Amino acid sequence: MKDRLKWIDDFGFLGETASGHSLVMDGGLEHGGRNRGARPMELLLHGAAGCMAYDIIAILKNKKKDVRDLWIDIDKTQATSSPKVYTSINFHIVISGIDVDKESVEKAIELASEKYCSASIMLGKTATMSYTYEIREYA
Repeated sequence: MKDRLKWIDDFGFLGETASGHSLVMDGGLEHGGRNRGARPMELLLHGAAGCMAYDIIAILKNKKKDVRDLWIDIDKTQATSSPKVYTSINFHIVISGIDVDKESVEKAIELASEKYCSASIMLGKTATMSYTYEIREYA
């Protein structure tokens, strides 16, 4: 199966992925949409953040690190005129675990951002990418 995007109505679209999953995209009310789903540009950011999170977790698990939680807060700026590409993106990665060390986290972020995460590497072609992190001891 191929990936497919189908127009629903107005500015609403139904995405069907090659892996068999569906997602809804829509425009905001101020742009003629009905606000029934994420904006396409939001999905780009979340796809990249998901890619980074996936790779970081995989790398840390491979190192036998006891990660209990992870989230990424995303700060971004966009160009003010069309095309309104992202010009800067910061992923602030928060990792909670037991005895998760700074060196392992830094290496995992480095590998994910420079080698494995195709989505963030691709966004880095138009945006200045930065990565910050904090480690919280799991309680």
